[in-house]
Amino acid sequence: MKDRKMSIRISESDLQKIHNKADKANLTLTEYITKACLGKQIFVVDGLDEIIRQQKAIGRNLNQIATLCNMGKVICFNLAELTNQYAEMNKLLTDLLDRKRWS
Repeated sequence: MKDRKMSIRISESDLQKIHNKADKANLTLTEYITKACLGKQIFVVDGLDEIIRQQKAIGRNLNQIATLCNMGKVICFNLAELTNQYAEMNKLLTDLLDRKRWS
């Protein structure tokens, strides 16, 4: 429960920088300042939307193949390409997170 109010003096330029960082992190100003002051990590990963979109597409393809297998319409197939694409997307995501974590 947020039952306390805090007032501070800050320059206009610093306030704008903090607002920009909060916006980029998709957090309210209060959430951003609280997390930052309490030493909690704030991750902002650019390009994540595209990776998630591609992972969802691969997942849909896998579900469609599984459905066809269960219906007996597909007897033999090779998932190597799909598996490789999925692994590549996971590696890209891990690399993005590692870059942000150590920057």
